[in-house]
Amino acid sequence: MKRHLNTLFVTTQGAYLAKEGEAVLVRVEKKTLLRVPVHTLGGIVCFGNVTCSPFLLGFCAERGVGVSFLSEYGRFLARVQGPVSGNVLLRREQYRRADDMDISARIARSVLTGKLANCRTVLRRALRDHPEKLNGSAVEESVTKLGHSLQSLQSGPPLNTLRGIEGEAAHTYFRVFDHLIVSQKKAFVFRERNRRPPLDRVNCLLSFIYTLLMHDVRSALETVGLDPTVGFLHRDRPGRPGLALDIMEEFRPFLADRLTLSLINLNQVQEKGFNSSESGAVLMNDETLKTVLVAYQNRKQDEIFHPFLEEKVTIGLLFHIQALLLARFLRGDLDGYPCFIWK
Repeated sequence: MKRHLNTLFVTTQGAYLAKEGEAVLVRVEKKTLLRVPVHTLGGIVCFGNVTCSPFLLGFCAERGVGVSFLSEYGRFLARVQGPVSGNVLLRREQYRRADDMDISARIARSVLTGKLANCRTVLRRALRDHPEKLNGSAVEESVTKLGHSLQSLQSGPPLNTLRGIEGEAAHTYFRVFDHLIVSQKKAFVFRERNRRPPLDRVNCLLSFIYTLLMHDVRSALETVGLDPTVGFLHRDRPGRPGLALDIMEEFRPFLADRLTLSLINLNQVQEKGFNSSESGAVLMNDETLKTVLVAYQNRKQDEIFHPFLEEKVTIGLLFHIQALLLARFLRGDLDGYPCFIWK
């Protein structure tokens, strides 16, 4: 099992990352603010005006540490990585399976089973934890509809039908998402999912945490030797990490959505921590950005019971575990891909 590794987030504008021996240095105005041994890192994410030395980029590539560059407020720009790990035979098998529409639909059904089941659990947990603070009947109705969507997956529909089921389920889930916000109701209002750019504070948080999740899932897939761009539910499109988007689906409700709700409901983020641009986009300020990053990293340290492995693992390892399980299925070691279902 892979050791739990941290992601280094660099948000200080004007920072310069360099290599010193086996360590990564973070410098600002020629002063070293941080020194991190590379063997403790799973990835580096740079926000805004952060630069890296060519020697560090080459060093990270050799050590399997992906370096991602995002805008100051979290829009993905680019990623630097070394040679793809793993066996070429695994990737060839991945490509063959992706070209088979029946097998692609089978994997997509498993992924969506995990996503919809986890969405339903998020709603059920909210009903249990805040029964007096939310519209119970509306949330219960969505729980029931998500159950019907889960049943629809079991009939073995083709990919196009699966996408329709997923779209309807997402509408059902997000239709009551605002009910799950039980604190700071006036400042954090959610009407619908929007992005590129996010037009309210809740969507700003969701989009940003989804970006962090994407970085971790993509890194996990690359580590086990899978091609993150060739998916089964999300088909090939230039520049789109289709497989990373596939595996992300299982973790969106369980990790990203719940973390967003916790940050709001526990008053860890507040209205004053967000700004609106002339285009209508809502952005986090530096303080809120750092609060979210710390909360995300802390959440990854929590332990959870994995239903397939039947053992406790840290949340940060879940991405790597699911990537390994998918690789085992593609190699023929498993009869199916066991999605992650939160219980």
